[in-house]
Amino acid sequence: MGISSNSRQGNSAELISERTRSVFEALMKDPNVKIGLNFLEKDNDDTTLEQIAITEISAPTFQERERGLDFQKRLIEYGLEEVEVDKQGNVFGIRRGSGNGPKVVVCAHLDTVFPEETSVKAEIKEGKVFAPGISDDGRGLSSVLTLLRAIEIADIHTTGDILFGATVGEEGLGDLNGVKALFENNKDIAGFISIEPGSPERITYLGTGSKRYHVTYTGHGGHSFGDFGKPSAIHALGRAIAAISNIKTSADPKTTFNVGTIGGGTSVNTISAHAEMLIDMRSVSTDSLIQLEEKVKDILKKSANDENKRWETNEIQVHIKQVGDRPAGSQPKDSVIVQAALASSEVLGFEPALEEPSSTDANVPISLGIPAVTLGGGGEFGGCHTLGEYYDPKDAFYGVQRIFLTLLSLVGIENVCQPLLKNI
Repeated sequence: MGISSNSRQGNSAELISERTRSVFEALMKDPNVKIGLNFLEKDNDDTTLEQIAITEISAPTFQERERGLDFQKRLIEYGLEEVEVDKQGNVFGIRRGSGNGPKVVVCAHLDTVFPEETSVKAEIKEGKVFAPGISDDGRGLSSVLTLLRAIEIADIHTTGDILFGATVGEEGLGDLNGVKALFENNKDIAGFISIEPGSPERITYLGTGSKRYHVTYTGHGGHSFGDFGKPSAIHALGRAIAAISNIKTSADPKTTFNVGTIGGGTSVNTISAHAEMLIDMRSVSTDSLIQLEEKVKDILKKSANDENKRWETNEIQVHIKQVGDRPAGSQPKDSVIVQAALASSEVLGFEPALEEPSSTDANVPISLGIPAVTLGGGGEFGGCHTLGEYYDPKDAFYGVQRIFLTLLSLVGIENVCQPLLKNI
């Protein structure tokens, strides 16, 4: 998950069309929708208990299978059809509509950033639930399930199909591999909602792209005194880091770089034969990201050459391996899916906020031109990606009520309102 501390405030009323407003007016008058909204409020405590149960199943990136199987059982238990675990590890099932509307996905991600040995046992202190992953994305997963229950209990007959589920590989070096596979294998998805921790006001509609590389410098190495004059892999790495740190990037579109980890060497008196680092580059602009990527690659190669030139040798070699490629993407502020998210916040009495770009599962559909947003599941939270992560369930139901209304407006309800999204 990428969480932004800044939001783009604006007059959301100007972005919402009359068509969208009429759909939401019809939704708020429908008795079945009211039943669903009431259920989500009453289900708040049970949703939290389910959130805890899911969070207490360890699920590091690439090791999500146990949690995925548990999630599959829950989807089936709540009445979802054709629930399957795909080759990638994603878990999805379908709730079919009348067959005349768009297919929309609502999902969260199964994986966490924590190693398998991390204790994920939840502890409740002063009304807050503390556990690694309880918010990111325990809240998202439990939100998907309560949404399914609400639609089932309210006996809502949608026009379009809803694909409920969970993806793998959203965090870190998972590189969004789950959602990438989802869209590679499903060409009929017309809209996408990703659920992350956050307030009912939050709307993420822009995707920050990233390129990540594992870079290794190698040489022969030797004794720091006896073999002095041989090139050092660490020195070559240092040259590269220094040059990368001096790159100037644009503020708009925001484009960034970071050397996140480094390693190598044997001892204080050994000329290093090996040094490595992980580099992260990000931008909202695909073109800016490509330009930065090429500049960094040139620096990496030049640093090896410069270290060799310094000692008149060719021993140092550089190996550049891409380990991450998250697509950037953008869509208009007044796109239909953004309008739906704005309107759903407003009818619940909140002032919606269009957030700065971040990196979530929604990156992939946005980059493909498919309407997508990331919405907050509700509840105060903090400490994400730390052992002190917490979640406060007080009034958290507002988040899922907002997603509930957004989702129904996109797929439409038989004899209530037409879908805001077009069928593919």
